[in-house]
Amino acid sequence: MNETLKRSISGAIYILLLIASIQYSIETFFILFGVFLLIAVMEFCNLVHLNKIAPIGIAIIFYLLFYKIAVAVKADGFFYILRYSKNFDLAVLFLSLIVSLKCIVFLFDNKNLKVNTFSTFAYLIGYIILPFIIITKIPFGIKGYNPNILISIFILIWTNDTFAYLVGKTFGKHKLFERISPKKTIEGFLGGIGFALIASYFISKYFLMLPEKNTYIWIIIALIVGIFGTIGDLVESKFKRISEKKDSGNIMPGHGGILDRLDSVIFVAPIIFLFYQILSYVS
Repeated sequence: MNETLKRSISGAIYILLLIASIQYSIETFFILFGVFLLIAVMEFCNLVHLNKIAPIGIAIIFYLLFYKIAVAVKADGFFYILRYSKNFDLAVLFLSLIVSLKCIVFLFDNKNLKVNTFSTFAYLIGYIILPFIIITKIPFGIKGYNPNILISIFILIWTNDTFAYLVGKTFGKHKLFERISPKKTIEGFLGGIGFALIASYFISKYFLMLPEKNTYIWIIIALIVGIFGTIGDLVESKFKRISEKKDSGNIMPGHGGILDRLDSVIFVAPIIFLFYQILSYVS
């Protein structure tokens, strides 16, 4: 099969599965991202040469424990999210942000080409597992589960990635981070952010139908996606470069693994959730 056609088909299946699962119900949403988490953990273990048994066990315990305390069953069989204590939210967020900072230091450290045991498990928990938990918290607002919130974030990520590639390929002359990702350019980076900002306005106004005064929220989220999504992509690229692998896996023909598809969103999620907390505090 033609490589472009193979890439298009697997990409379309991924997008349809993602949107359908998020939209259909809370249960399918949790199940899909639980499966994504397990695959991402296995792919990460392959990148850092770590035995998979303990990490998979840790991921299952964290995710099921979170699911158990987060979801309750109503008498009519539908699921709803309980309100968490503020301390639980902040603890998860704080740990994830600390490891995100560690990831950025790791990215810019030219001398560090190995990951020690402590760092491996720190990345496993703070870079992989906790961000997946945060992702499952993002669609829940004051009025309960709103799948369009998470879908909007994915649309911004896809817009940023697509136009970063197109603008970079057409106008790119200055390398962004050649040592880690030779194809990324500053022009592409700025182009991706620019189109994500445009998309954020239309998303907030016509998809989420927010009041005009609240469009700034999604403009800020677009900036977060453009900046930290790119950093997340670069961080995963460094892990792949150290392990001398082109892709994190091969579950998606033409696209690589789950980490290759979700590297931006798992890095962006804690930052967006931090923004949530700031908005909540200010309001």
